[in-house]
Amino acid sequence: MIPASLRRIENLHIFCWLVKDICWVSDFKSMGMVMILPTIGVAIWMTFRFRKEPADLVYNLAVTLWIMANSTWMIGEFYFNDGTRPIARIFFASGLLVLGLFYGIRALRRYADKRRVD
Repeated sequence: MIPASLRRIENLHIFCWLVKDICWVSDFKSMGMVMILPTIGVAIWMTFRFRKEPADLVYNLAVTLWIMANSTWMIGEFYFNDGTRPIARIFFASGLLVLGLFYGIRALRRYADKRRVD
């Protein structure tokens, strides 16, 4: 169960993310750029705050990487004729890799535990 104070931070995070993306699709470059910092900042804070629970750590890290990819892509569309998309792909792939490793390790542990019991 997430405490109310942390739930408010999570809601703030969603708000920042939506404002950033609305600025992106509306071509509000300055405000979109400003919103990168609080959006990524809160994502990093949440990743650090939930670091003791492996699943929460992994998911928050994947979200942080997703937002970094999203922000990189936005910057590319704003200022570099969409030239940062390859960099954004690295962040997106890193998020998938983190999740894939987490579930792969979890599956291997379950398999090993099951073999020990049998």
